Amino acid sequence: MGAGVMKSGDDGGKRRRRRSRRGQPMSEINVTPFVDVMLVLLIIFMVAAPLSIVGVPVELPETSATALPGDDEEPLTVTITNDGRVMIQETDVAEEALVMRLQAIAAERTSDKIFLRADGRNDWNRVAQIMGLLNAGGFADIGLVTDIATPGDTDG
Repeated sequence: MGAGVMKSGDDGGKRRRRRSRRGQPMSEINVTPFVDVMLVLLIIFMVAAPLSIVGVPVELPETSATALPGDDEEPLTVTITNDGRVMIQETDVAEEALVMRLQAIAAERTSDKIFLRADGRNDWNRVAQIMGLLNAGGFADIGLVTDIATPGDTDG
């Protein structure tokens, strides 16, 4: 474990002379900090992603439709639960007051887009009635929210 000084002609042909690495640029990329940052970002997104989902639990019907393009504003969501309750975002709203609440919200928004989430066990007549109320409330662009079905998984 000792260090010694070696003269240039003193190796007797047995050892090759090592080149000094001082002053030469490092040619390898250190990826450890990059991996650390990526793992931290992965953890942040894994924790944050479930929090961005609207919190009303409903069983959405499955279709093979593609997703709608996003908007600049936070999407407004109306949910019809299995027991028939109507909710704007996560707030219960009486069906009689729905049109007035939607008109007040529409006056503050730039977009007339609204998403309707309805539990798949609801009657289609009920869903159509709520869609009519959404339209009367000032929202003409109504998007129905469904789950993505796997091929061969749709009923019909």
